[in-house]
Amino acid sequence: MASEDASLRALENLMTEFFHSCTTNERKREIEELLNNFAQQAGAWHHCLFFLSNTRNEYVMMYSLTVFENLVNKMWIGLASQDKMEIRSCLPKLLLAQHKNVPYFIRNKLCKVIVDIGRQDWPMFYHDFFSNTLQLIQTPALAPLGLVMLKTTSEELACPREDLCVARKEELRKLLLEQVPTVLGLLTGILETYWDKHSVIASTPPPSPTSGESVELLGSLFQGSQYSKLLCQPMAALDNDGHQLCCLVLECLAHLFSWIPLSTSITPTLLASIFHFARFGCDLRTKAKTGPFISTSSNGPLNSGTVPPTSNGQGLNGQQSGSTKVDRARLGVLAMTCINELVSKNCVPMDFEEYLLRMFQQTFFLLQRLTRENNAHTVKNRLQELDESYLEKFTDFLRLFVSVHLRRIESSPQFPVVEFLALLFKYTFNQPTHEGYFACLDIWSVFLDFLTTKIKSRLADRESVLNRYKDALVLLLREVLNRIQFRYNQAQLEELDDEVLDDDQQTEWQRYLRQSLEVVAKVMELLPSHAFSTLFPVLQENLDVYLGLQQFIVTSSGSSRSLNITAENDCRRLHCSLRDLSSLLQAVGRLAEYFIGEVFAARFTDALAVVERLVEVTCYGSRTTLYDLETAVPSVLKPDLIDVHAQALAALQAYSHWLAQFYSEIHSQNQSQFINLVTSAVDASSPLISVKVPEKLLLSACHLMVSITSTVRPVFLVSLPAVQTIFNMITTEHQTHRLPQEAHILVCRSLSNMLLLTWPNLPESEQQWHTRSNNHASLLTALTREYRILRGTVNVTHRQPNLDNMKVVIQQTLPVLKDMVDSISSESTKSRQICYQSLQESVQVSLNLFPVFIQQADVTDEMLAFFLTLFQALRVQMGVAFTGQIIHTFLSMFTREQLAASILHEGSAGCRVVQKFLKILQVVVQEPGQAFKPFLPSILSLCMEQVYPVVAERPSPDVKAEMFELLYQILHQNWRYFFKTSVLTTVQKGAAEETMENEPQFTAAMQAFGQSFLQPDIHIFKQNLSYLESLNSKHKLYHRKLFRTSMLFHFINVLLQVLLHKSHDLLQEEIILAIYNMASVDFDAFYSVFMPQFLNGCHGVDSSQRGVLARNFKPEQDLPSFTQSVHRLVNDLRYYRLCNSSLPTGTIKL
Repeated sequence: MASEDASLRALENLMTEFFHSCTTNERKREIEELLNNFAQQAGAWHHCLFFLSNTRNEYVMMYSLTVFENLVNKMWIGLASQDKMEIRSCLPKLLLAQHKNVPYFIRNKLCKVIVDIGRQDWPMFYHDFFSNTLQLIQTPALAPLGLVMLKTTSEELACPREDLCVARKEELRKLLLEQVPTVLGLLTGILETYWDKHSVIASTPPPSPTSGESVELLGSLFQGSQYSKLLCQPMAALDNDGHQLCCLVLECLAHLFSWIPLSTSITPTLLASIFHFARFGCDLRTKAKTGPFISTSSNGPLNSGTVPPTSNGQGLNGQQSGSTKVDRARLGVLAMTCINELVSKNCVPMDFEEYLLRMFQQTFFLLQRLTRENNAHTVKNRLQELDESYLEKFTDFLRLFVSVHLRRIESSPQFPVVEFLALLFKYTFNQPTHEGYFACLDIWSVFLDFLTTKIKSRLADRESVLNRYKDALVLLLREVLNRIQFRYNQAQLEELDDEVLDDDQQTEWQRYLRQSLEVVAKVMELLPSHAFSTLFPVLQENLDVYLGLQQFIVTSSGSSRSLNITAENDCRRLHCSLRDLSSLLQAVGRLAEYFIGEVFAARFTDALAVVERLVEVTCYGSRTTLYDLETAVPSVLKPDLIDVHAQALAALQAYSHWLAQFYSEIHSQNQSQFINLVTSAVDASSPLISVKVPEKLLLSACHLMVSITSTVRPVFLVSLPAVQTIFNMITTEHQTHRLPQEAHILVCRSLSNMLLLTWPNLPESEQQWHTRSNNHASLLTALTREYRILRGTVNVTHRQPNLDNMKVVIQQTLPVLKDMVDSISSESTKSRQICYQSLQESVQVSLNLFPVFIQQADVTDEMLAFFLTLFQALRVQMGVAFTGQIIHTFLSMFTREQLAASILHEGSAGCRVVQKFLKILQVVVQEPGQAFKPFLPSILSLCMEQVYPVVAERPSPDVKAEMFELLYQILHQNWRYFFKTSVLTTVQKGAAEETMENEPQFTAAMQAFGQSFLQPDIHIFKQNLSYLESLNSKHKLYHRKLFRTSMLFHFINVLLQVLLHKSHDLLQEEIILAIYNMASVDFDAFYSVFMPQFLNGCHGVDSSQRGVLARNFKPEQDLPSFTQSVHRLVNDLRYYRLCNSSLPTGTIKL
């Protein structure tokens, strides 16, 4: 005994030293090693039992429990049965004796160790494990402890980790499900008892904002419902103990509901009890801010029955005793968590549907309670006073209801959907936070999608469905539009940040506007004319303010122009009006898609009114150059004026598809109206294409020009004076004020499109290709003037200043040419032909310059980007001979040393160069016909002998991805390069007689794929697995003799090992499907040859365990059964290894 006492003192001293701030890391490592060695000793648990019974040191307790946890989870199988019996007997006694005196985290840890023993031994060797827990729950003074045990049991046994075999997991779940009715009955009893007991006491309720109100029940929702009286009872006034106990019950229920199926065990009485407690969340909270108090596990201290405060001197979460409003809100949050667990289940048995309806009725009673106004509180004030977590849970409930169950409930006469929407409306537009409002907008989006789908599937009664919801939709639209306007919602909108970008590259304000406009667009789809008549007048009103600014422009001496609005109040009003106009212009642009297609004629008048107004606004903005004005508050009003102008151009651009349809509908009629619209739009854009204009506005004008030239394509465009002006500006020999690169590229694309793209509604003979071809050649000649001169400097000595100047020209010119080619890649042959004729000389120059810059990755990157686009769009026009010359040049330039140097700097320009080179080769090998077949050997050789050895042992994810895609395309597009067999031969002689060519290259390619499955990069793994599956579905790869006889089992083995190592768990489904497809080539061989070989090669298991694994892998041939067998094999093999590795040395296994 004395020696154990001494050991305990020594351990306490070590622990105190370990956690002392002055202890060095080296000393900590020594102590850690000492403790680990002690824990590994046989019988260390005897000492730990003594320590636990005789120490007050929390560190020692935690260490001792960790020793027990390790023993139970890793060494239990090798422990003597006598020792197991002693541990099973001692630990529960220790828990009962100490649970009031130890900190809550020690108590929880001890509970978990006992549950871990139950997980291993219940019911065979530990038959009273579960009954003990139930007994604790039924003993008033020990009920909190019993509930902690129950929740831990639910967590550890219902969804156990992998340290159990599948059979045991299934057994545990079955055993637990048998206990569910009893457990739910007990928990229901506790909730009912406390509610009834405290409701009686609270017959004279304390004054509260809700106590004296008459409760108007939600329309027909509760007519004749037994719950109407129940839910109107006064709230129970729980004491501290009752509050904690009910919290624990609700936590247990929430976890149980996460895994038990919906069934009649979840009784109406239990549901009613949970809803009673959900009402606590509707209770207004105290103003005092509290830290987060929601815990999803019972990690808080307990004061059960007569238990004094725990050893850390606190009651629940350190709050004062007595059930505060914060505590009451916690009950509400936990109750809503239970409800949400039930509602999140999509699979609802027939006999549970009635319960579901009842749940929704009860929850909407709460929703009505939350959104009721009275003299003391507006709805917004009420929601602001409520606990944030409770509101979040309630919003989650509404989202689940609408997304999962609305389709079930909507047609029920007992559920008035329209009245529910009225409450949801109040709830949405009184949210106290932006996040809460966003979450509610999402719910409306889901509802609108549901309605749209329903109407499309029931076109016959479209009108009746719409009429039912029309009022709700109209209200929603109006309110969402009001919410995005400063005129109605300035205080909230000014809180939104408009500078910091989130992960989606948008600011908080942009996200707010985008989500709001999505809802507007969805309403527009359902009620087009109504939505338009709501939006357009509001737009007109703000436009009138903007268009009226002209009268306030004054020109002072020295021709500087300013806006004569200086009063602070006027400036603020103008700022709000301009912000609103900008938002409404975006709204109008977002709705453009609802005026085209089949509804073009029906909604023509509305669309024409919008487009005419937009053209008028853009012309006005460009004419008055409002962006150039001096204003009283330049930091605010100037950006506003620029933004409105840019948004007007963007909105007009959104209507380019409408203009294109207008053009095609009236091609044989009077076109004056159309010509005026397009001419004015071009006149509005043209003056903005200048370096003096702010970039935001310049880019909007350029994008509008691109849309007019590529989507609308009017014949008369090229003859407009404004277009001629742009043409002259871009082709001037020495552009003193060159546009920023992005704008320059867009303008060049517009000019090129005008000359290259086919005019709609005109026959080939009237396309004027000859004139347009000459004009395009002139345009390209002007744009590439400096670039083509470089050809003469190729042989000049490589002096640095010279090269730097050349680099600038290359980097300015090639992106323009690349963009031009890109924009016509899917156009007619004639367009591509003319484009290539104009480009021909520049392409030749590029090829000559390539060797000069091979060592300068940034320039090579630009050149290869250009060549890649050429290959993708114009390879037919370039012809076989020239294409061959380009490929030959590239192959000779990219030596192994050159490739290695580029690839080694991951993420560099060199890497991007190699990627683009491989992409070019992908285009080449995909080309049908025999033209490029002669290059196959050298491309394969480059791939396998030059690139692959460099990337094989390095991460290089980007280059690897492109290299494997090239390999896949070589195999897929050139299958007959390896397998000569024709379809006819296969049919006549069967697959056995296949002729194989180039076998070494094929084998090397397959080995490369196999090797990639042994590496950690999950993206490459997924990509390559899909390539193999694709080759199998298209070319029967797995059935080919070479693959079947010498590779198939290797691949299955590698994939099974990956599953066993759990290194690519995200791809489990894909991996098992691939194993199934490979095994299905010859199931007999798989079961009789591969499986025995695989199991014999598995280390860490003995022969009897191998036998069990083999017997459990049933020789099924359907995918679901096969999948189940693979999961079982992987789980059980890992489990056996874990068990065997934990056995003490010298253990005899029977």
